[in-house]
Amino acid sequence: MINLVLLFMGAALTALWGITHLFPTGSVVKGFGTLSADNKNIITMEWIVEGVSLIFIGILVAIVTTIDHQNSVSTAVYFLSSSGLIVLALVSLFTGFKVKFLPFRLCPFIFTASAVLILIGGLL
Repeated sequence: MINLVLLFMGAALTALWGITHLFPTGSVVKGFGTLSADNKNIITMEWIVEGVSLIFIGILVAIVTTIDHQNSVSTAVYFLSSSGLIVLALVSLFTGFKVKFLPFRLCPFIFTASAVLILIGGLL
């Protein structure tokens, strides 16, 4: 039972961070100052892609957990989702963590926490 709680907590944390990632997209792009239209579109696209990816990972983990959390496919989903979140945490640690804006500095910790919750929940 605790494994299900951990899995759903990891899924929720991941998806919610992805949702909150989408809201400030316009402000983030404006924060870069004067940019070409191409650069604005690239930053907007990348910002949205990260948010949507986090939402997808969270929903995928939640759905797999709801359907059947004790099979080889769900184990693979948990492992790959955790691995992806750890990669994002490392990228954020070496890039976004250097930014003074607090949400950027929170990313490595949130990604790592989500990965640990999902991984432990999947192993129990």
